[in-house]
Amino acid sequence: MTSDSRLNRRVLAVMGGAAATALVLAGCASGGDAADDALNGISVGTTDVITSLDPAGSYDNGSFAVQNQVFGFLLNSPYGSPDVEPDLAESAEFTDPTTYTVTLKDGLTFANGNALTSSDVKFTFDRQLAIADDNGPSSLLGNLAGTEAPDDKTVVFTLKGADQTWPQILSSPAGPIVDEDVFSATSLTAPDDIVDGNAFSGQYSITDYSENESIQYAANDSYDGVLGAAATDSITATYYTEETDLKLAVQEGDVDVANRSLSPTDLADLAKDDSLTVHNGPGGETRYMVFNFDTMPYGATQPDADAAKALAVRQAVASVVDREALAKEVYNDTYTPLYSVVPDGLTGATKPLESLYGDGQGGPDADAATSALSTAGVDVPVQLDLQYSPDHYGASSDEEYALIKTQLEASGLFTVNLQSTLWDTYSTERRQDAYPVYQLGWFPDFSDADNYLSPFFVKDNFVGNHYDSAAVQALLSQEIAEEDETARTALIGDVQDAVAADLPTLPLLQGTQVVVSASDVQGVDDTLDASFKFRYGALSR
Repeated sequence: MTSDSRLNRRVLAVMGGAAATALVLAGCASGGDAADDALNGISVGTTDVITSLDPAGSYDNGSFAVQNQVFGFLLNSPYGSPDVEPDLAESAEFTDPTTYTVTLKDGLTFANGNALTSSDVKFTFDRQLAIADDNGPSSLLGNLAGTEAPDDKTVVFTLKGADQTWPQILSSPAGPIVDEDVFSATSLTAPDDIVDGNAFSGQYSITDYSENESIQYAANDSYDGVLGAAATDSITATYYTEETDLKLAVQEGDVDVANRSLSPTDLADLAKDDSLTVHNGPGGETRYMVFNFDTMPYGATQPDADAAKALAVRQAVASVVDREALAKEVYNDTYTPLYSVVPDGLTGATKPLESLYGDGQGGPDADAATSALSTAGVDVPVQLDLQYSPDHYGASSDEEYALIKTQLEASGLFTVNLQSTLWDTYSTERRQDAYPVYQLGWFPDFSDADNYLSPFFVKDNFVGNHYDSAAVQALLSQEIAEEDETARTALIGDVQDAVAADLPTLPLLQGTQVVVSASDVQGVDDTLDASFKFRYGALSR
């Protein structure tokens, strides 16, 4: 999910997303008493926002976090893996390059006792496309030509073009399976109707729901999927407006688990508390600098346009930036250095930037930058106009980009004009060639490497920085259609190598998933995996 609303259009007709890279804050609520709840369950606190309980009406982390607890998926990621396996499905496979056939398990039911059949699955995907809510994930289904249910257990998806990411899309925000007897086919269903209808097929049902205040979950005995039975019968989730309130709640035992979002400073402070444990896992959030190929120094529309010099400037920036310092000094290691457009933990991820630039081991090297500029005949210092948006990407962006400016200018190779802009203006101006170099963030729609590739590098991509590589586009077309897993992984590596050489974007940091829990809570580490889905069903005492 991009930090711009609905800009991620996928390679075969779908790219869209909702903000997920900035700190998001929810409605205010006071925490429950974890001590009182200890006998009955576990309490979780968060600052996330719920847009809609209906999967057709939301495309954001806060809503999807709830949906992951209570809705089943045809395919889902098991604990510890980014890759998908059958969940409600018994089997699922491509029967030809554009036909994906799913066989459901026997005897599936929703928590309300209604049978869960292929008719519900067809209904689910048909309504996503019919409703096409502006805040919903229907754009992920842009490659779906149609869904058929030839019998109660069989679902046949017909795609417009070959797409090996389709299994992952079935585990994405577009994939929660809903009850056709409870949900409307043509409009969003109210949360009270969903809860009263007990229309859930995941590890939990919701027994009490107050949007952006609190949710009471109870284990759903009818769930028979890849995640297994929930380890704890009852979960209470509480929503906080301020991260400082969430910090206080976990410190004082008002919640057992604090998940999204605490500042690096708060996390460092909580790590000193012997009664708490700070857990870290791989994160899908990535932070970039984007080079506008038209307006950057020596860009295509500049009076001194020179593609070789422009590339040398990008190479020099890549060689000077010190990611380790950014991760440690700004983010207290809640982010880690990122050396590719595909983050660590995903199948096919490599680290081409680590050896290509700087000291060849991931560190900065001003001499390497000097050599790149000198070889191309670039006069120094290079004037670099650099833009960022702290209200969207978090207040720490001020420190992050101040440090980047310091690093670049300390090399003696750059003079940096650093400016910040509020998101309402930034999100429009960056696509109007107003910023030669600028900040961007990304959170995936699903845990497949292609979701970090196609949205950025297909022709007419959401980035809009005028990068247009026929070679890269050909590789993307190959990898998304390649059926052989080993061959596809190799192609994903080839794409990473190609864009690392061209540097249309400069990956900087990969976020980690950080959760703080009471020391007697178990299972947190089990769910902090590269699926980037925090599942309450893993938690226990």
